[in-house]
Amino acid sequence: MNVFELFVVAVGLSMDAFAVAICIGLSMAKTNVKKALIVGLYFGVFQAVMPVIGYMVASQFAEHVTRYSHLVVFVLLSFLGMKMIWSSFKKEEYSDQEAVLKPIKMIPLALATSIDAMAVGVSFAFLYVSIVPAVSLIGVVTLVISMIGVKIGNVFGVRFKSKAELAGGLILVAMGVWVLLEHTI
Repeated sequence: MNVFELFVVAVGLSMDAFAVAICIGLSMAKTNVKKALIVGLYFGVFQAVMPVIGYMVASQFAEHVTRYSHLVVFVLLSFLGMKMIWSSFKKEEYSDQEAVLKPIKMIPLALATSIDAMAVGVSFAFLYVSIVPAVSLIGVVTLVISMIGVKIGNVFGVRFKSKAELAGGLILVAMGVWVLLEHTI
């Protein structure tokens, strides 16, 4: 696999993280480079680590892991999306803007958006791809794209507030349903 092909894979893998980063940006009253970097690091690190796990496990357990990954993604994204939808109907202001960046919220999101990267790691093993440069590129591309997503989401969130949070929640639920349907139909 050449660098361009790896870049295309990296961009493709980062699209889930980008969509979720937009939703995170929607829920923030104010964002800055530090907050966007935190989101980008969560997603970038998970997108880089999961292919390594897939690469190491390779074909031994790939069937078992990928068989249920869509269910895990569906449950995590739907749950988080429903929480966002519920929050959009609350009248009170969200007082702790940093809470959205806490590990208890970010780790499930990062995990849900990176499960497909594990399967890519399995394919890397079969294609004899040099894993360190590949996952480094995936991590960096995801970090940058996620940071951009946070900013885009925040621009719209500041203007539309609760409607934007409702839309973000609906998007997360729709993504979860899409992943579920994609693997069951």
